[in-house]
Amino acid sequence: MSTPDLDSVIEYLQALQANTCQALEDADGQGRFIDDAWVREEGGGGGGNTCILRGGQVFEHAGVGFSHVFGQQLPPSASRERPELAGCGFQAAGLSIIIHPLNPYVPTTHCNVRFFMADRNGQEPLWWFGGGFDLTPFYGFNEDAVAWHHTARQACDAIDEGLYATFKKNCDEYFYLPHRGEARGIGGLFFDDYNTGNFEQDFLLLKSIGEHFLKAYLPIVSRRKDHPYGERQRTFQLYRRGRYVEFNLVYDRGTLFGLQSGGRTESILMSLPPQVRFDYDWHPQPGSEEETLYKEFLPARDWLA
Repeated sequence: MSTPDLDSVIEYLQALQANTCQALEDADGQGRFIDDAWVREEGGGGGGNTCILRGGQVFEHAGVGFSHVFGQQLPPSASRERPELAGCGFQAAGLSIIIHPLNPYVPTTHCNVRFFMADRNGQEPLWWFGGGFDLTPFYGFNEDAVAWHHTARQACDAIDEGLYATFKKNCDEYFYLPHRGEARGIGGLFFDDYNTGNFEQDFLLLKSIGEHFLKAYLPIVSRRKDHPYGERQRTFQLYRRGRYVEFNLVYDRGTLFGLQSGGRTESILMSLPPQVRFDYDWHPQPGSEEETLYKEFLPARDWLA
């Protein structure tokens, strides 16, 4: 098993953060990110930098957050799949990207790339990568869905042509709200506990996914950002954002890890949308664009068939 290089991962994630912020500022044309560096004072040590863009002309809210934290005891959310590591010391480095656009015809999106290393009391450390990206449209377009998944497959095929189908299935199953019986969006890629034993090769996978994210998303933004919309579309967008809130607060492992490890609450919850609404027992009108989202886009399907 090759030796993990945490410093190289941190250097890459910080560079990806800077490049992502610049690309999003260019795409917005008006909004600018503010840097909010922080130090973790509870649960161990470490810190990070949370970059936030608010009130842009394209992106209502965007967050690009880097963190490197460590502690003496791996949180339950991280050791659930590896119970033998409960109580072990750890280091974790990651980059989380969340984008809530203003125009309802531009999808919300999320990307996360991360690296964990657990200390096994004098033995070789156990390490793994995780992450992926997913798309949450409010109004569906087949062109966008196919292009999104095509680029997701390219990200995987650059490393191993067998990965896309697995990571796509993982994503469909993970970003799902059981209590609603519906998906959060149209999926993408999701992987966790990934370790082939070859650190360099697995690190290349992380890089490929990180570098394909904006290649998949920004063309969709360009196509939809000037689409006309009105109060009905905005109201539906805010309603569907409620599903995003439900998933992140109830099921999201990253949120749970951050809170359980004594992370910085403001940075952990940067993924939440700036405005949202909850309407009791709402249902879309038959034949409407809103119903099309539920019937044709949210059910899991093979977009590249």
